Amino acid sequence: MKVATNDVGAKWLLLTFTLPTKRASQRVEVWRKLQRYGGVPLGNSGYLLPNNPMNLERFEWLAQAIRKYAGEASVVSVQKIDNLSTAQLVARFAQVRERDYQQLIRELQKLPATAPYKRNVARLNRFRSRYREIVEIDFFGSPLQKRVEQLLVKAEAPMAVTEGATKIDPKGYVGRVWVTRPRPGIDRSASAWLVRKFIDKKARFTFAVEADVPPAAIPFDMFQGGFGHRGEDCSFETLQKEFRIRDRKVSAIGEMVHDADLNDGKFGRKEAFGVDAVLNGLARKGLPDKDLLDRGMEMIEGLYHSVE
Repeated sequence: MKVATNDVGAKWLLLTFTLPTKRASQRVEVWRKLQRYGGVPLGNSGYLLPNNPMNLERFEWLAQAIRKYAGEASVVSVQKIDNLSTAQLVARFAQVRERDYQQLIRELQKLPATAPYKRNVARLNRFRSRYREIVEIDFFGSPLQKRVEQLLVKAEAPMAVTEGATKIDPKGYVGRVWVTRPRPGIDRSASAWLVRKFIDKKARFTFAVEADVPPAAIPFDMFQGGFGHRGEDCSFETLQKEFRIRDRKVSAIGEMVHDADLNDGKFGRKEAFGVDAVLNGLARKGLPDKDLLDRGMEMIEGLYHSVE
């Protein structure tokens, strides 16, 4: 098997590595991270991911960790593989994601429809968290993604009523650090704009993966905890409802962000699709997270003032 390593037009990233045999626990740790990142094994050559800034950052972090464990690691940009077409490689990723979704579907179908809602809350939260983890590494859009979303929305229908019953005190969210995932897109950028404009004018923003969230920070659009997707709502809509922001233009922005983030056509709003595309392009260009968020917030501010 031969790979081309010219960066120009490279579609794939390949992580090759070796670890000393005595490093069994570190080997398991690396394997688990590769599973979490959606990496697919390429024979004995290593693990493959589509070439994008987030995947490059993840592979580089993992390569550094492997070297700290006295191993050897390289991250290679790959244009093509001589005995595997692009379609065949995509099919490998699709097959793994299909197994993930099918397992989640089976678990959701086991939920007893007649059980009291509270019994299912913890399990539903875990399922929603797992679903979002899968979606993040569903690089080629499995058709099962929509099926799982439908099942989750149906199962979570009572959640919105339950969560909305307890009102929060906005004063407890002033002058805080707010944390979200790296490489912010339309929902995270719009949510940060909403926080800074209507909730916490002195808000500071930082970025972290799930395992490294600062204990005093307020998470938003994370996979677990904080202000994230709930039921059919994106994170922006969750924040708007929780903080009871009654502003006609904010409601319009919420519809735009929902449609661009979830792409379900619920409101028929297309205005934020362009913002999302620009943010994705800037992310591929390698813009730092903070600059990416600032650009996104600026564009949402402009969108806000464009609403009639």
